[in-house]
Formats: sequence, structure tokens, C-alpha cells
Amino acid sequence: MPDLILHHYPMSPFAEKARLMLGFKGLAWKSVFIPSVMPKPDVVALTGGYRRTPLLQIGADIYCDTALIATVLEHLKPPFAGPPQERQHPLGGPGEARVGGEVPVLFPEHLKGVTRIVAQWADSALFWAAMGHTLSPKGAAAMFGSQPPEVGQAFAADRSAMRNGMTGLRAGDAASAYRSYLRRLAHMLHEQPFLFGDTPCIADFAAYHPLWFTRVVNPAMAGILDATPGVLAWMDRMAALGHGQPAKFTSTEAIAVAAAAEPAPLADEAFQDDHGIPLGSRVTVAAESFGPETTEGTLLAATRTHYTLERTDERAGRVHVHFPRIGYVLKEVRA
Repeated sequence: MPDLILHHYPMSPFAEKARLMLGFKGLAWKSVFIPSVMPKPDVVALTGGYRRTPLLQIGADIYCDTALIATVLEHLKPPFAGPPQERQHPLGGPGEARVGGEVPVLFPEHLKGVTRIVAQWADSALFWAAMGHTLSPKGAAAMFGSQPPEVGQAFAADRSAMRNGMTGLRAGDAASAYRSYLRRLAHMLHEQPFLFGDTPCIADFAAYHPLWFTRVVNPAMAGILDATPGVLAWMDRMAALGHGQPAKFTSTEAIAVAAAAEPAPLADEAFQDDHGIPLGSRVTVAAESFGPETTEGTLLAATRTHYTLERTDERAGRVHVHFPRIGYVLKEVRA
């Protein structure tokens, strides 16, 4: 199996979600720091346009969005015990064998539906409430006050462009929602260490990262967490999972890895045609809301869970760029 390469930056909340999932799985990975604001030429060389953080690269395969990255990591160390078995490519195709044994799972079999639903809520409603509070005018002043004015101005302009007309919560409304959501998490944690029992699952990682941003990245705004001590104790347990085994890597090295590799074969999964766009068409994929940049390529797969586009870059070579279906818009490129 080629190295796992995570493209991220330290203060990114969604990157913290990915870093902790790598730690939970006990995985070794290459750490590539990328800019927090545009331009991001090395990122775009791999994705073709998508610029949200983080990205997971495996050879010449680029996985966008932590919802899909979680699925990929789950398949890399699948839950089974017994004799060695052939491991599948994260989205299909042959993989390597690994010795049987119990492995931490992100998606418990009997809770797959409800944990995904809670994770989707946490990555959206909870995330935006947390950001609205933590990056309120008061929060932004605390976070960027000690830096040159142009740093905060560049960050604000970049995120404003990414919102692309989204209606944001006002600071007071965000704080109200955030407090309510924290109480709901506290109720879920009553008499159990994690949201759905004795071990973390995808819902924990999705709920943790917006709170981490408040507590760790902008602690001046972290007083809102004090009313839910059970949530703070849970955050300590999550932080203790660590980040696995990262090793420093550069964007240049990562692009060279992609250029030297071939995308992994895709599984023969059913084509779910909800758009009337046949495979082999020239298409674009973009996020529904936050981060409007598009990736253009040839549609190779449109399964019930994900899209795969093939594209060629003069530096990265031929790559496959993968997106989850939920939260992304597929359009045909017409001449």
C-alpha cells in the first residue's frame, strides 16, 4: 500500500478530525502543510480546483472531504479477526493482506446509520455554530489581534469568498445554538465515555473538531464550554487518541509521488445515474455551498456513495480525484 499523505495545516478543524482518525486507527502517514488561504497551487495541481482542507493522497488517488476520508481509512484497516485476508483498495480493487486482529472501527455495524447522521449534523450545524461564535468579531480580534492586520484581513477575505453567498449566523445567534448543541452532546455523554458507548466512532470525531477549534485554536472564546464539564472530559479523552505516526513531507514530494504512480483500479461498482450523465463524460464537481471551486475531469465512477474523476496535470500526471456524493454537485461540461 502506498503511503498515506495528508495535506493540511495546523489550525484547520477538519484537518484535526482527520489527524485524530489516523491516530485512532494507529496509522503512519506523511504530513504536508499547505497554506490556509489561497493561492494553493500545489493543492490545485492534485485536485484540479478543489481547495478545502484536508486532502488525503494515496499514490495518484486524491480523496476530498473528511466524510470520504473516514470511509477510506475504515477500509484500510477493516474490522475483522481471523486469518490473513486480502485487503481491498479503499474504493475498490485489490489491496494488500494484513494479519487478522481486532481493529478500531469508525462505523460500528449496528450503529452505521445513526452515527453517520450525527456526524453529518456535527459537520454542518454544529460546525457553523461553533465557527460563528469562535470567529465572531470578538473572537477574530482575539485570534488575530497580535498579528499584522493583513493576516486577519486575508483570512476574512478568503473565507468570505468560500462562503459564496451563504447566510452566516450572527454572533449572538451562533452562541445560542452552540450552547444548545453542547448541552445535547452532554446528554449523550451521560454515563458513557463516548457519544455512542465505550469507544469513539465517526460521530465523536465529527463533533470534536469544531469544539477543538474553540478550545485550542482560539481559547479566548472557550469559556462557552465550561457549562458542560462532561463535554470537556470527553474532549480530553478524544485528544488522548493522538495523531498516529506523522512524518514530515513536502508538497513537492507529494506531487512527485502522484506523478510516479498510477491511480488504483476501481471496483466494478454499480453506476447510479441520477443526472443523466453517462460515464466517460466531461464533468465538474463542486461543493454544494462552502468552497465553490470546481474540479473538472472525466467521470469514471458515480456509485451510491461517491464520484471519481480522472484528470491530468502537467506536474502531478494522471490522477483520480474522489468526492462523496452527499454535499457535492455534479454537472456535465457542455461544448
